[in-house]
Amino acid sequence: MLIERFELPDVVHFEPKKFGDHRGYFSEIFRKDWFSENIGDFDLIQENQSLSASSGTVRGLHFQTAPFAQGKLVRCLSGALVDVIVDIRRGSPAYGHWMAVELTAERGNQLWVPPGFAHGFCTIQPNTILCYKVTAYYSVENDKGMAWDDPAVGIEWPSVANPELLSAKDKVQPTLAELPPYFSYGAC
Repeated sequence: MLIERFELPDVVHFEPKKFGDHRGYFSEIFRKDWFSENIGDFDLIQENQSLSASSGTVRGLHFQTAPFAQGKLVRCLSGALVDVIVDIRRGSPAYGHWMAVELTAERGNQLWVPPGFAHGFCTIQPNTILCYKVTAYYSVENDKGMAWDDPAVGIEWPSVANPELLSAKDKVQPTLAELPPYFSYGAC
């Protein structure tokens, strides 16, 4: 697999190899032993999937708090999207920094989003399907978020990002400065 690490600690982008012939291809997209050796010993216990019918759909920025804090292994099954994460771990050298990675079904690339990061995405093609495995079960009580357009964070969303397509929940999320200290660097 091709592996890329970033300035944001603990984030990993990787692209599984494809073995193809005239019929199509085969790709090993997840191996527990490889994941443990290269990313960490996390148990991925739930898999989620979302379809966004329109290009420009923004979902996020979302996270869950302890004891249901989630790491996410994210990939695009159909279409394409720009996946965005923000480090919200107090004390992190990258606290408040963001990054974005384009994920496409064609490439099959994946992004590991550690616990302590707010996560969101913007679709850049219609009928985009996002799939993500998580390290903790969904908990409505621990479901939190932050403003997708916080000017202090300054995320550069794709030009197609359409605020009209935000969910009611995502339209009223707090800024980073308004978030309680849900996560501490080194404690996630």
